[in-house]
Amino acid sequence: MAGYVIMVAFHLKPGAKASFRRLIDENARTSVREEPGCRQFDVLEPPKEQDRVVLYEIYEDRAAFEAHLKSAHFLAFNEASAPLVAEKIVTDYALVFAGSQ
Repeated sequence: MAGYVIMVAFHLKPGAKASFRRLIDENARTSVREEPGCRQFDVLEPPKEQDRVVLYEIYEDRAAFEAHLKSAHFLAFNEASAPLVAEKIVTDYALVFAGSQ
């Protein structure tokens, strides 16, 4: 199964995690529910890093991810979360094998 994977590592400002999680959880739910090209959108928390949140997203292809970036819910999330984020690192991957297959 081919696909396009995005991983985003957020380093949050101290004390911002609860607010950020409310925003990202809603963005993730809406992305999977409303975007036909979004297959998966997971929100991860490293247990020993209080101010980090990592996203694991799978899209049908790059075009589906580009559509995500233009969606109203992403734009609202991006604007609302910006003041909570100290650093954001985005990495993209080609999905070449899915273990669930």
